[in-house]
Amino acid sequence: MNNFFKILFIVILFLQLNSYKAQTNNDYIAFYNGVVPTLNTIAVNKTQFYGHNFSTFYNELLTKNVNVVSLSYGTKIDPSSEYFILDLFFEDSDMWSIATQNKYQYPWISITFEHEIPNQIKNMVLQNQGQWNNTFVQFFANMKIEKIKFVGINGYDNIDWQGK
Repeated sequence: MNNFFKILFIVILFLQLNSYKAQTNNDYIAFYNGVVPTLNTIAVNKTQFYGHNFSTFYNELLTKNVNVVSLSYGTKIDPSSEYFILDLFFEDSDMWSIATQNKYQYPWISITFEHEIPNQIKNMVLQNQGQWNNTFVQFFANMKIEKIKFVGINGYDNIDWQGK
């Protein structure tokens, strides 16, 4: 009888873990399906922000209730130490993990600026652990946008990662 309870316990634990995973997958899908339609509507009109300050574009995101969670930065060409690209992400690390584990797309916006991002961006991102906040909003506010690319907005389980 003791083995019966051990097996029952293991089966119940297994079922709970699977239902937890399904729930988190469902949470990710709900998140994705909540933010991506809005990103698609902004992507259609992205050229209206070219040549304008980042603050104008960021205000559009806020107006549409799109909340930036984290950021990274990059170069236009490799190898280079000149940073021109800002990547904005909308999911927290838990959602990112779910997307990665399931090979789901995760949405982000890649913004290329007309002029180089000041090198202090490296320390700022490190100090803030890559988490978006008002310091970054102010830092990028007056930087002119050269181009914008929306990535990961073709469907959460779509294999086409081509940006728009």
